Amino acid sequence: MTTGADVRDILELGGTDPENTGIISKKDIINSDKKKSKKSTETLTFKRPEGMHREVYALLYSDKKDTPPLLPSDTTQGYQTVKAKLGCKKVRPWKWMPFSNPARKDGAIFYHWRRVADEGKDYPFARFNKTVQVPVYSEQEYQMYLHDDGWTKAETDHLFDLCRRFDLRFIVIHDRYDHQQFRKRSVEDLKERYYNICARLARIRSTPGSDLKIPVFDAGHERRRKEQLERLYSRTPEQVSEEEYLIQELRKIESRKKEREKKAQDLQKLITAADTTTEMRRAERKATKKKLPQKKELEKPTVPETAGIKFPDFKSSGVTLRSQRFDNTSAVGYELYIDCEILTGVVTKKYFDFLNLMTLFCTICLVNDYC
Repeated sequence: MTTGADVRDILELGGTDPENTGIISKKDIINSDKKKSKKSTETLTFKRPEGMHREVYALLYSDKKDTPPLLPSDTTQGYQTVKAKLGCKKVRPWKWMPFSNPARKDGAIFYHWRRVADEGKDYPFARFNKTVQVPVYSEQEYQMYLHDDGWTKAETDHLFDLCRRFDLRFIVIHDRYDHQQFRKRSVEDLKERYYNICARLARIRSTPGSDLKIPVFDAGHERRRKEQLERLYSRTPEQVSEEEYLIQELRKIESRKKEREKKAQDLQKLITAADTTTEMRRAERKATKKKLPQKKELEKPTVPETAGIKFPDFKSSGVTLRSQRFDNTSAVGYELYIDCEILTGVVTKKYFDFLNLMTLFCTICLVNDYC
């Protein structure tokens, strides 16, 4: 009878190791899962030789550690450029043909490759040629509405001609302005003259009831802005450092102010919380006081009130006089109060007279005994 070891020996699947024998032991049953995990984790790892570049080593072995192919193959893995997928349709013909740019006014002709189907069409980049619509005025309109003592008509015409040529780029217009033939003007003066004429023409040519979009230019504000910029750029390093120091101090002051405000808010919250707790306690005490006297009145036996004088009861700490207890003029009649005062005065007078007689008698006795 053949065993598992004989079969492995015939098929050359295992050697003579004790682990490959056909006898099933206790270790095989207990450590069966561990053996499987060890077999699965034990894989061959190839280390890149020292001095070999990564790209060269990647040509020898791939991620799956396969052997390099004998013939070049087209795979989706790795770095490669997308190739053009050519169809079976007929290629569209191209032709070397002339063209002209509508943005140019000199009639220059150029040549380029273009599809035969697009022959005769306009230049495709001509749609990017955007021009500014500069208004045109007549001689009569200038004399009636646009006349200015500081500007002549020739100077105004020269300005508008430059505005059309350079698309309202006033820095270029100021550079190309004829300062020899005309007065020397600044950029703000040129802008102010142009926009004032545009605003007047818009008011004249507008129909009543329509929404006017009148351009406005504040030359004074523009001049002040440029003066401030010149002052800003002409600062010395000491002034810049001083300004940075002041800004830092201002930030510190603002942070301290925020901290104080936060502390004040926290303190206000604590005060309001304490007020609410005290009010709640007072309300609870009032409620208990209202309930307790009713119970005491029910528990105490009813005692008939005796007619007479009611003396006030002093419950405060400290020394009090008996005369204070008798100070109750509201309860006692005024005449009875006067009589009581007189009576107490007579009694006190007789008492003091008696004391004087006793002292006189004692002194006489002492004198007789001494003599």
